[in-house]
Amino acid sequence: MDIDLEIFSPVQPISNPLFDAHGVKVFLKRDDLIHPMISGNKWRKLKYLLKTAQSQGKNHLVTFGGAYSNHLLATAAAAARFGFKATGIVRGEEVNNDTLFLCKLHGMQLIFTDRDSYRDKAALFNQYFGDDNDAFFIDEGGASPEGALGCSELLDELTETYDHIFCACGTGTTAAGIINGLSKHQLKTRFNAVPVFKNGSFIRDEINRFLTTPADYHLHTDYHFGGYGKADAELVRFIKEFVAASGVVIEPVYTGKMMYALYDLIGKGHFEPGSRILAIHSGGIWGLLGMKDKF
Repeated sequence: MDIDLEIFSPVQPISNPLFDAHGVKVFLKRDDLIHPMISGNKWRKLKYLLKTAQSQGKNHLVTFGGAYSNHLLATAAAAARFGFKATGIVRGEEVNNDTLFLCKLHGMQLIFTDRDSYRDKAALFNQYFGDDNDAFFIDEGGASPEGALGCSELLDELTETYDHIFCACGTGTTAAGIINGLSKHQLKTRFNAVPVFKNGSFIRDEINRFLTTPADYHLHTDYHFGGYGKADAELVRFIKEFVAASGVVIEPVYTGKMMYALYDLIGKGHFEPGSRILAIHSGGIWGLLGMKDKF
């Protein structure tokens, strides 16, 4: 089966009096519309990994994630769509939740493991599937050169230029891919990464390991709201107001923090008047399932 999905990811303008007051224009790249389950950067990161698995004659995808992992769900859906078996090795004690229900609905088998063992994913893969010639290792979040290559193709789809691009940052793979795409097209656009982890400056090393050439970019590390998967009342308020005003769903783990950072920086006069800013909606809205109690 040909491993591909038709990409529908329009760029749409977003309006707000804040933007007018500071003389900037903001646009949103709607990668969340690519597929209901394999959405956003999830599909971009999986595309070439699945092609590699297919070329190697592997038919069993083995990957990793937490109990509310969008990556696990996307891999389960992609496996079902393109004819692979799938196993997800889940960090932490055995639980049942909405995300894992959807993973199992798509045929993914789940293995739960303690957090200490989870740190060595290669060892876990070998423990369970070292003798399985059909098994194909996919790192947590799809972190890989193949993942970065898929994300770099986002730049091929743009028909206009921007002064800044904003993106949430978890593994660094999407950020690296976009930066590589900017280099490929020789664009002077400034890339802005918003790490979703506390003390997120470490993500620079993760980004740099997937860059095709050295590049300068900006990390905005003050918008983690307490750490990965954390959200406070201020972030929840912002997300509610944004969704109600735009009709675009964002969530607290990735896209909510990225958009909050963008609005906050605009309000602080961070950008030159006349700047055109593109924010990447990297999907992941199913992350809302694990944080419903905060809303």
